Amino acid sequence: MFCCWVKDLESGNHKIGIIGGTVTLDESLLKNVQRIRVKTPYGSPSAAPISGEIGKKGIIILPRHGDSHTLNPTNVKYRANIWTMKELGVRQIFAVNAVGSLKEEFRPGDIVFPDQFIDFTKFRKSTFYDSRKVCHISSADPFCPELRKILIETAEELSLPYHPKGTCVVVEGPRFSARAESNIFRSWNADIINMTMFPEVILAREAELCYANISMVTDYDCWKEHAVSNEEVLKTMKLNVEKVRKLLMAVIPKVKEERTCSCKDALNGAFM
Repeated sequence: MFCCWVKDLESGNHKIGIIGGTVTLDESLLKNVQRIRVKTPYGSPSAAPISGEIGKKGIIILPRHGDSHTLNPTNVKYRANIWTMKELGVRQIFAVNAVGSLKEEFRPGDIVFPDQFIDFTKFRKSTFYDSRKVCHISSADPFCPELRKILIETAEELSLPYHPKGTCVVVEGPRFSARAESNIFRSWNADIINMTMFPEVILAREAELCYANISMVTDYDCWKEHAVSNEEVLKTMKLNVEKVRKLLMAVIPKVKEERTCSCKDALNGAFM
């Protein structure tokens, strides 16, 4: 493996992006692996992106929390990360997250493909257009329908335990919820809870990238039985790793370069 500058890559070539949290696609599964140094208007990304290939598909992997998981959810470099993906020629992103469950039927070990979110964060920059222009982008349907369809079909083919849709409450973190908060989120009819899905999903939309989320249920938050712990999360996470890798390896070859969804035109009519 060696490092290269972004200008040395053929960044115009179609690539698929994978943003990982605690778990990401193992780079040993890639060929022609490179670490890339990238500069953006928002500083460096969370870590040096990993460029490689799976079959004939170009892949860019970006560890959301840094190489050694040192960035807490508030300090993740969301704008630099999405800018980096766009700069490197990525047009479709699969984002992997650990989530807590807010409903009995969303069991630890299950995979969820969210279709909605509720932003409950407090301190994050959530737009590229915080000066000069006002961008009122539609977030009615924030996740790419084409990528979600491929994920759902593939999870069914692989007989993985999955939920085809779900609403995710995104909290600031890094702490876990109080019981009162958890029960409020349940009263909103939300399905899962996470700390990093927002603003990532909306920044991807502003960049006119297709974005789909693979949520791994690790626990029942704190509304049921006992409070969630890091030990519990990590134990279930290890069991989910192979499911997600198996899913990604089967999904990636199915992603087409041509996009027919509305994600590529998300900025149309968004500016005042």
